[in-house]
Amino acid sequence: MKFIRLDEPGAEHPAVLATGKDGVERCYRLESLTPDIDGEFLAGGGIARTRAALEAGRLEEFPHAAGRRVGAPIARPASVVCIGMNYALHAAESGAEPPTVPVVFLKPSNTVVGPYDAAPIPPRSEKYDWEVELGIVIGRSASYLETLDDARACIAGFVAANDLSEREYQLPGAAGQWTKGKSLPSSTPLGPWLVPADELDAGRLRLRSWVNGEARQDSSTADLIFDPATIVHHCSQYMLLEPGDVILTGTPEGVALSGRFAYLTEGDVVEVEIEGLGRQRQEFFRAAPAREAVKA
Repeated sequence: MKFIRLDEPGAEHPAVLATGKDGVERCYRLESLTPDIDGEFLAGGGIARTRAALEAGRLEEFPHAAGRRVGAPIARPASVVCIGMNYALHAAESGAEPPTVPVVFLKPSNTVVGPYDAAPIPPRSEKYDWEVELGIVIGRSASYLETLDDARACIAGFVAANDLSEREYQLPGAAGQWTKGKSLPSSTPLGPWLVPADELDAGRLRLRSWVNGEARQDSSTADLIFDPATIVHHCSQYMLLEPGDVILTGTPEGVALSGRFAYLTEGDVVEVEIEGLGRQRQEFFRAAPAREAVKA
């Protein structure tokens, strides 16, 4: 199953993609089960209820699904938690030693957008960067978990993500902060799908990214320093993870920060893909300063 949300921002409809016995993948509406794909749906056994409804043939097909906008596959989460430098080679290209404990920071949840939405480059940005990442979606509350098995039980599924980052705001000098570089509007494209955790081996997924069709990143989640269960367990010691929250697990080498590639400019097209979780595509444009936007 692949959970997906279709139609315009703020008016997305919950749906599921499923392959029938005839080998054909079809899209089905989920309004009979839930008003949205969110924390309440996940915590309330929504994945199991969807499986049962599909097996019983109780779901209505979604008409003309292929022509509709695809939103983020999870409704706006309460928290977007991020793990920094979770691939050794990316830590090296960032000029840092691989961490011995997870590096944790937060992104505002209002940065979450759909996987194909146009992406704004901040008006004065000169170092806007891409980062393909595996995203964990939390399915039940997690606080002070005792074991890795407890952590695994809290993972509802996985999504593809692009953690767009402004490096000039993030890193140099006394004013540089990860929060500043990671909080920009529309900087967290998610999707296109949410795949249940029990239908995917998240430990061996190929991650790739391209800029204007040229390969940039090509790695595997097998190279993660801290795997998903370890990340969820660790984060639960310091914060309450709630159903519907998203944790971005870090990016592999091959970003512009490495110095091997140019940063993003207006008109660039970025694609990111994770095996089993689909492919995103963003076309970048230069956002206007607020005063100019008002005049326009």
